[in-house]
Amino acid sequence: MRNYNFIILILVFTVLFDSCNTKKQEPKNNGSRTIISPYFGQKPPGLIPEVFAPGIVSINGRNESGISFSPDLDEIYFTVNKKDGETAIYFSKRKGNKWTPTKRANFTNGKKNEELYPFVGLNDKRIYFTALDSIFSDEKIWYVDRLEDSWSDAIQLDSPLNDDLVFYINQAKNGDLFYTNISKRKMYYARNRNGEFPEVQEVELEFGHHGFISPSQEYLLVYTQNKENEKRKDHDIYVCFKEKDGTWTKPIRLGNEVNSNFNEGCPSITPDGKYLFFSRSNDEDGLSNLYWVSTEIIEKLRPQ
Repeated sequence: MRNYNFIILILVFTVLFDSCNTKKQEPKNNGSRTIISPYFGQKPPGLIPEVFAPGIVSINGRNESGISFSPDLDEIYFTVNKKDGETAIYFSKRKGNKWTPTKRANFTNGKKNEELYPFVGLNDKRIYFTALDSIFSDEKIWYVDRLEDSWSDAIQLDSPLNDDLVFYINQAKNGDLFYTNISKRKMYYARNRNGEFPEVQEVELEFGHHGFISPSQEYLLVYTQNKENEKRKDHDIYVCFKEKDGTWTKPIRLGNEVNSNFNEGCPSITPDGKYLFFSRSNDEDGLSNLYWVSTEIIEKLRPQ
């Protein structure tokens, strides 16, 4: 159908979704993947980002973005946008010493045309995601609850955060929800009140969207158009650290190892806080792969 990320990027922030786009690898295996580590047998990276699971998760001819792992690192959910196709959530589960082939989740069972940006709650009981019928009309946050080895029917979250057009939701360990308000082009959060989210507040940042909160809320990752060089049109990832008084530092650009001359975006952190995942659109067609790198690259930027 169309690249949802690209359209939103153009219309909302001039580039709201474009950074969720990399050169692809050919599929290596259509069956289950034998594991050596919790990450599809991939050797964990150091301070240099690497393509994640090439040919398994990052596949030629499509965009992947917004990946989320279950707390036990035995399930993954991520956004896929195929050429001339709808945007959907795909997933894989680790069973024994193998990962199952990735397949479409279809949480809303056809109630909504598209689903994207999943986030597995850190208590492993719920998956939050964005669902919509058409862009700029009904982007809302939905969720499914775990039922044994399956998921419940999808439910639209009953919270004031859905009073507007919203997406890219994620959650801290204490249950607070962070998300991007598309209409206002800003980051917001909703405090966890015994499993409900009755109030929303703006996250006071100098700039940035598609924010992802670290599990402990020590820092918040965002992305936006490069701010260091006005001539550049590509998007980069920045980090804001939380001060002792609860305010956020000025966004600090991640180094050149993460930010290239292509678009980087859609950052996420694994539940154990060890790895940063993001999208990079360095394919000739602007398609994106998922990259990962040690979060030590973030810690090196923390103000002393």
